[in-house]
Amino acid sequence: MGRLLALVLGLAALAFAAKVMLAGTAVGNPAAPTQPKRQLDDVRARAAQLGREQQRAADEIARQSAAGQ
Repeated sequence: MGRLLALVLGLAALAFAAKVMLAGTAVGNPAAPTQPKRQLDDVRARAAQLGREQQRAADEIARQSAAGQ
């Protein structure tokens, strides 16, 4: 019984030490946006910009078409 208790406590101590050593290595700063989120935000911003440019071009073509009639 004593050996089993020592083994369980030893494993718990080892797991705790590993958790402390690895804390923050995979995530980094949890408050900062992740790389995929930044990429998605960049794509969304570029898509919105392209939409505005296309709308501007369509408005210009419509204006030229109306002026030519």
